[in-house]
Parts: sequence; structure tokens; C-alpha cells
Amino acid sequence: MFGHEVDIILNIERPYPILLRRPAYPESPKSREGVEIYIKELLDLAVIRRVDHNEEVEITTPVVVAWHNGKSIMVGEIRALNTLTVTDRYSIPKIQISLTQISQAVSISTMDTLKGFHQNVVTPRARKNLRIIVNC
Repeated sequence: MFGHEVDIILNIERPYPILLRRPAYPESPKSREGVEIYIKELLDLAVIRRVDHNEEVEITTPVVVAWHNGKSIMVGEIRALNTLTVTDRYSIPKIQISLTQISQAVSISTMDTLKGFHQNVVTPRARKNLRIIVNC
């Protein structure tokens, strides 16, 4: 495991505001195809699971497909969630700060500098706050 697990603690109590229960975004046919491929891969790898119809879901995160040089990446749109969370004690540094700090390094490991996305492992209790919603 790399680094630490990120915990997502909300600074509000139930019932949660409607802005945290977002509908899926409309997608182009090309993006929908990309989402379907990602969902299948993530289900096959047991990274995600389908939510059972009788499970209570209070927070949903729509996804968008970002394209760069003809390649796609599925991204959760969590800005609304971020506005209602307690700041992590060891927050992730901004990418520009990280690049400045490693500018004198002889070698580095991988970092998604072109697209500017962070990927993190979250705690089991935080997973309920990151339920994605898609149109497939």
C-alpha cells in the first residue's frame, strides 16, 4: 500500500443536503462506451460493486470521462462532497507544489502529471461517501 488511506469525514449530520445526491451526467455515445468499459473492468477486479436495490444510498457521485490524446479516464466529480468534508490532517499536496519539490530529484516514480489526477486508497468507512452513479 502506498502512503496512507484517505478517510472522508463529513462536517454535517444526516439528513444530508440534496447536493450530495447527484444524478448521473448525460454522456455522449463515445463517453458512455468508455464508462461501460471502465465499469466492467472495475467490477471484474472487485474494485467496485453494484449497489443492491434495497441498500440505502445517501450520497452519489456522478462521473465524467476526460479525454487526452484519444485515451479516456473515468473521473468522479466530487467537488460538492469536498465542500462538506473535514480537511485531512495530512492533505494531498497540490500537484504544482509536488512538481516544484521534486524538480531537483535525480529520479522519481510515476505520477500522473499530464492529466493532473490523484488516485488514493480510502478507508472502508469512507467508501459509502464515494458511490458513483452512471447511465449504464
